[in-house]
Amino acid sequence: MNLITSTQNKRIKFVKALQSKARLRRSESKLVLEGRRLIDDALQRGGKPELILYDPEHVDYHLIARLQNQRCTLLAVNSETLHYVSDTQQPQGILGVFHIPKPPLPKPPKPIERVLIIDGVREPGNMGSLLRTAAAAAVDLAILSPGCVDPYNSKALRAGMGAHFIVPVIEAPWSEIRRFCSDLTIYASRADAALSYADVDWTGAWALIVSSEAAGISAPARRLAQRAIAIPMAAAAESLNVAVAAGVLLFEAQRQRRHSRADRQ
Repeated sequence: MNLITSTQNKRIKFVKALQSKARLRRSESKLVLEGRRLIDDALQRGGKPELILYDPEHVDYHLIARLQNQRCTLLAVNSETLHYVSDTQQPQGILGVFHIPKPPLPKPPKPIERVLIIDGVREPGNMGSLLRTAAAAAVDLAILSPGCVDPYNSKALRAGMGAHFIVPVIEAPWSEIRRFCSDLTIYASRADAALSYADVDWTGAWALIVSSEAAGISAPARRLAQRAIAIPMAAAAESLNVAVAAGVLLFEAQRQRRHSRADRQ
């Protein structure tokens, strides 16, 4: 086994650059996943690995055996080199370069009826949590407006827990978002709205705009939304974290849809 110990190795430098440079991730259409759990989730959902770096002393060899069947390049590195390229304080023994996932959009006759529009969310953990929640609530598509954090940022990937390989993610200007959602009822989550989310009929085709808690809903999002909705809260509470709020809204929509199907059967 040839062990890579130099941080000046060409492939090591490439992985390090992918971790820190969003523009490189976009131009190469590649991202970095760290740890057994994320890599295993990606493989289960059809993720395509290109390069795997692993520490022979701290790795799950059952996972290595699976990766060998993927015909990707596997490179053994020492712990210092893995720590150098890792974005975590305590590397988990393995990281992989994967192609940025492009989950297919629903095809006819199944229409796109449940869309999450993410408005200006800049915090990577919130972005990943939003996509994870969208996947769990059976959202058809996530659209990221201008100004959002890179969804393939390492922290967003960790918080997403594999959701990037489930929910199709599109980044688009507001003009395209408007055209794409022209046949949907568009709701915006706003703390000052008079309409409670529980009074909305979520059984039709809809898009939901959620915005950064700090910045609030953007002007283009206000113009696009047809109705503003709120989550009633105790008087002492001013707002909810955007990912928490999205979870409340999306699972109410999922609950109504499930009950509507049950009533028709």
